[in-house]
Amino acid sequence: MLDQLAELETKGLSELDAAADAGAIEAWRIAYLGSKGRLKALMPRLKDVPKEDKAAVGKRLNEVKSNLEGAFKAKSSGGDAVPASAGSMIDMTEPGLIDSAGVGRRHIITRVRDELVEVFAQMGFSVAEGPELEDDEHNFIKLNIPQGHPAREPIDNFYVDDPLKSSLPRMLRSQTSTVQIRTMEDAVAKGWGPPIKVISPGRVYRPDTVDATHSFMFHQIEGLHLDRDVSMVDLKTTLFQFARAYFGEGADIRLRPSFFPFTEPSAEFDMKIALKPGAEPAWIELGGCGMVDPNVLQACGVDPEQWSGFAFGFGIERLAMGKYNIPDIRLLFENDVRFLEQL
Repeated sequence: MLDQLAELETKGLSELDAAADAGAIEAWRIAYLGSKGRLKALMPRLKDVPKEDKAAVGKRLNEVKSNLEGAFKAKSSGGDAVPASAGSMIDMTEPGLIDSAGVGRRHIITRVRDELVEVFAQMGFSVAEGPELEDDEHNFIKLNIPQGHPAREPIDNFYVDDPLKSSLPRMLRSQTSTVQIRTMEDAVAKGWGPPIKVISPGRVYRPDTVDATHSFMFHQIEGLHLDRDVSMVDLKTTLFQFARAYFGEGADIRLRPSFFPFTEPSAEFDMKIALKPGAEPAWIELGGCGMVDPNVLQACGVDPEQWSGFAFGFGIERLAMGKYNIPDIRLLFENDVRFLEQL
């Protein structure tokens, strides 16, 4: 029977190798591997093999079956019909070679976010998070943005509910200041209250026209420090320390008076940045800041007579552009490998 198995294997592989088209390959399968094929016809004869030879014959029968099936699969997929016994096979479990493969890395936005978190962590800030789908109460009301304020207009927000039909319409948050509100509410609800010192990085959404410096979805990082006797001096010191820690000791920065409904007094935080290598640095607005308005503290259940605090917010994309001389915000979202490999 061992001779018959050897003959079956040799003849089968030879005929399969000569099969020139799909029809011939399928005819070979039926003749050799089908339910009434030549291999099946040999199996009942195993019972007639002497007991002392059954192990060797059974092993050889399985080898022939495996070789014919493997050759058929290779031929069907367009490969060469090479039997397993013809030599060592490729171990598909071995790790692949990476000499010619590109090595991945974290996206620049993720890297900058982590860098910012690290800088503020060294100043004692912890990370707070909140939902991206918000309601009118947290996105506007408790931030001292009254009904009729221009910031509430549908043209400036991604509303999920119709603001004309719902008293507390939901929307994609337009700022991460909502996390500050939720942090203060949570602190009061747990009974421990201030001091609070948190930053809240995350996505925000505004229906802005996309250009070199604007996008309808971008990232912010906001900070809140609430304690007794916190002043503008503490805010200015924090921002200047951050700028020099992140951009270097030569960072040229300034505060400009401004207005925001949720801070009083308020300021814009600017820095001189060259967005292109060799270009003349220009003043670029990084974000807004100020002392938390007493109305905001009261809305969250915090007594403004005992506690005071400052808040600030930056655009992470704007910081990334300044840090790495990126001239166009659209480059951050186009997934162009040529751009991503440079950073």
